[in-house]
Amino acid sequence: MTLLPLLRMFGALALVLGGLAGALWAVRRFDLRLPGRIGLAPRPERRLTLVERLAVDPRRSLVLVRRDGREHLLLIAPEGHVVVEAFDAVDFGALVTEAADA
Repeated sequence: MTLLPLLRMFGALALVLGGLAGALWAVRRFDLRLPGRIGLAPRPERRLTLVERLAVDPRRSLVLVRRDGREHLLLIAPEGHVVVEAFDAVDFGALVTEAADA
């Protein structure tokens, strides 16, 4: 193989990899997403939300999850998962407003 076709091959490879790197940068920079489902029924409202996560140490985390108007405090560790507490969800914004009015 002569030098010119070899340089042309590596140049084309560099151009393709550069284009892929540029596309990846644009997707991350501008938070681009693929379009949603076209022609299908809209997805129902989600029942499960992650409210907050707190790292206790590098291997364990406390997670507050809201499901159907109830909140569950979970301890997640490599040894397993434990439900620490489950309680009715409270609107803390309303509590702060009530405390400010009092």
